[in-house]
Amino acid sequence: MIAAHNPSVFVLVVEPDATLARQLAADLQEAGYTPIITDDRTSSLQYSRDYQPALIVIDRMLVGESGLSLCKNFRSLGNRSPIIILMARDSVDDRIACLDVGADDYILKPYRSEDFIKLVRLYLRPDQDSNEQIRFGDLILDVATRRAIYNNKTIDLTMKEFDLLKFLMEHPREVLTRDQILENVWGYDFMGESNVIEVYIRYLRLKIEDEGQKRLIQTVRGVGYVLRES
Repeated sequence: MIAAHNPSVFVLVVEPDATLARQLAADLQEAGYTPIITDDRTSSLQYSRDYQPALIVIDRMLVGESGLSLCKNFRSLGNRSPIIILMARDSVDDRIACLDVGADDYILKPYRSEDFIKLVRLYLRPDQDSNEQIRFGDLILDVATRRAIYNNKTIDLTMKEFDLLKFLMEHPREVLTRDQILENVWGYDFMGESNVIEVYIRYLRLKIEDEGQKRLIQTVRGVGYVLRES
């Protein structure tokens, strides 16, 4: 189901609950986006090819399969649009599972319109064209492609991983508090006391810091994180 509104910004929503799907569509339309609503893998992949959505929202609990599996499918096909997972639980394992399949973020049920639209707008901020590269030792962040290069290895990043690494690289050797990171990377107090920063830091480390190499992103216990050589 495609609700015509602003054809320049499509948002694909994969949601099996018809009532929730209608609410998501109404909220997206009111915020100025064009929702594309479906409830299954086949049509969602087809709509993605046909409409090139700027953002994809997937319920973790789809009929007969996991939304995480569908997210992984999108990434394996080369889709680089931000993906948000709708899920009912907020454990560390759940967040890591989202990152493992290439999701950029998640939002919890019960659904709250204001929180959802705030998150959508955060990910659909207009990009500014840039040829900028940020360097820290052997680590290079290409702003245009949103990829990192470390020891001549190219590393794909989700949008939020990119934003977090960019903030750290813009403040090298400076200890950044959790509040500073939340304000500058997420733009709001993300789920109150959620340890979402720790989850993303862990995943960045897995991608960037090969086993046996020196740690670049270091924890300052009780304060926050710092990017430094040793």
